[in-house]
Amino acid sequence: MPDRRLLRTVRGAQSELVSSPARPSPAPNPVPSTASRSARPRALAPGLALALAAAGVSLALTLVLPTVSALLVAIVLGVACRNLLPLPASLDPGLALAAKRLLRIGIVLLGLQLVLGDILALGPGMIAVVVAIVAVGILATLGIGRALGVSPTQRLLIACGFSICGAAAVAAVDGVIETEDEEEVVTALALVVLFGTLMIPLIPLLGAALGLGELRTGLWAGGSIHEVAQVVAAGSAIGGAGLAAAVVVKLARVLLLAPVLAVVSVQRRRAMRREQADGAVPTGRRPPIVPLFVVGFLAMVLVRWTGVLPPGVLAGAGVVQTVLLAMAMFALGTGVRFSMFRRVGFRPVALAGASTLVVAGVALGGVLVAG
Repeated sequence: MPDRRLLRTVRGAQSELVSSPARPSPAPNPVPSTASRSARPRALAPGLALALAAAGVSLALTLVLPTVSALLVAIVLGVACRNLLPLPASLDPGLALAAKRLLRIGIVLLGLQLVLGDILALGPGMIAVVVAIVAVGILATLGIGRALGVSPTQRLLIACGFSICGAAAVAAVDGVIETEDEEEVVTALALVVLFGTLMIPLIPLLGAALGLGELRTGLWAGGSIHEVAQVVAAGSAIGGAGLAAAVVVKLARVLLLAPVLAVVSVQRRRAMRREQADGAVPTGRRPPIVPLFVVGFLAMVLVRWTGVLPPGVLAGAGVVQTVLLAMAMFALGTGVRFSMFRRVGFRPVALAGASTLVVAGVALGGVLVAG
């Protein structure tokens, strides 16, 4: 079964992380004084203000160009600011908070976008296809990455980002495994932007060339393109029915973020337990079996399913979620330096291309059978 293979393969990827020392547990801090408590917000303010401004610019641009993703714009702005401007160190605390805590809050609110009724309406066949897309996509990407010599962490980030929901999945996995090398995170994010954007015109063109029709092309777009906003852009080019189908299939993939993160977290705990038993790292706090933000994500899915929230509240939550995720993506983008791409080399790019082909191929096969 794909789920069992996924469990075994992720376990293998996580076990290879033992060669990198785990982050040491911070020493307990003394109770902060009044002065230190007041100083912390002042330290966070510059970075948070810049990230909020970048999120505002990203959202404003989407009003002019609705098919452009605010999250992708925020990443590009972060990269541009890091490489074109002298960013002072005073921004670092606020940017670090945005890249971690605000990201997790945004993922929690992302659960309010998912309508279980719409996903169930896809039918058992198409739901099975969505599960296969995510499971086979992750398994194949991990295997190809191993053959290419890509690091275990890098291939896990690419596998989840390309198979589930793009930048949000990359950052969510990083929140679970706490990647030592931040360049691996920003590399995966940059590859999501590159390959997902290339898929926006390709899927509608290929769907028309293959004679799939509007509905099947939309199902294929939702099953193969990385970011939700990229799916919306491609679906808009396909047509009304294609757009609706694409969005529902994509959100079904997003729903699988929770179980995948739970598997990754369990395997990370096992790897840390082995490290601590071997004395490779000091005993410290292990990640929870199910991260708290994943529990919150599932809770928001259930809240949306109950129908208790009025449309105005859902719309407002959607705006807040987009702002928080855009702030997080900007903060992550500021970790990208152009010089890093020379060090990264061609292998992650090749893996990203292979992962895109695998996910698109599984999605197309599934749509032809079950769509």
